[in-house]
Amino acid sequence: MKKAVYPGSFDPLTYGHLDIIERASKIFDEVIVAVLCNSTKNSLFSIDERVSMIEDVTQKYPNVTVTSFDGLLIDFMKEINASVIIRGLRTVTDFEYEFQIAQTNHVQDSNIETVFLTSELQYSYLSSSIVKEFASYGGEISKFVPEQFIDKIYSKYKDR
Repeated sequence: MKKAVYPGSFDPLTYGHLDIIERASKIFDEVIVAVLCNSTKNSLFSIDERVSMIEDVTQKYPNVTVTSFDGLLIDFMKEINASVIIRGLRTVTDFEYEFQIAQTNHVQDSNIETVFLTSELQYSYLSSSIVKEFASYGGEISKFVPEQFIDKIYSKYKDR
């Protein structure tokens, strides 16, 4: 049984992320969306909010679970006995960065493999940063994130 981990901050999860999750769920027996607890980042949503939001939109995939982790991904992988890391690629720049991380993880544990899934063309420009930028100015974000996230995102900027 192949257990794969799709790690990220997902602040917030976008349609691009959701596309990678859906496609990975068709390839692997189990997909764990692992939300990184990164105290150095100034996140829009708390870790619990992000996990809950992702659980809400992935419940239709029976082999997908959502959790959070802190520390090194490679240690988390060993802890849950997973052998594959899933990474989404939008651009060549993404590949250069992700390739370095994949190689480093493989040096740390040669049993860990990284699988790259290229984004669908319609999501190749999309990032959580773009969503936050648009939302901070009241811009339209309905083409970027699931509908149930929209009011939550806008309300975060009203509260600031």
